[in-house]
Amino acid sequence: MVKPDGVQRGLVGEIVRRIEARGYRLVGMKMLQVSTQLAAEHYAEHRDQPFFSGLVEFITSGPVVAMAWEGPGVVAAVRVLVGATDPRQAAAGTIRGDLGAFLSRNLVHASDSPPAAERELGLWFAAEELLDYARGLDWWSMAWPPAGG
Repeated sequence: MVKPDGVQRGLVGEIVRRIEARGYRLVGMKMLQVSTQLAAEHYAEHRDQPFFSGLVEFITSGPVVAMAWEGPGVVAAVRVLVGATDPRQAAAGTIRGDLGAFLSRNLVHASDSPPAAERELGLWFAAEELLDYARGLDWWSMAWPPAGG
């Protein structure tokens, strides 16, 4: 997800470009204003933390761009691509390392595990909003070499 600061700074295209350049397939995307209820569900694991209300306040402060990506190892790879949570500690070449500045404004959210991704995708997308399609370049990137080949 591109958070409100990424949307406000006009970085949606750059963030999408970086993930697509790794060969992952975008299967769902939508821009929305997050409700307090959805924000609370999304950050449910942090409910008892002192920073919870700040997370909810920030994610509801402006539009976000929710995305669903597909490909081998996509969750782990995107976590590496976005970089450390604190942009000041994120490696150069990562989204947060190159484009971020503050822990409280770190541009993107990426699921931390496949089970978390499944739960979060269920919050942000209805099943019919996730598309299954083939791209010509899939043969050249993630799908190659074919199994057994």
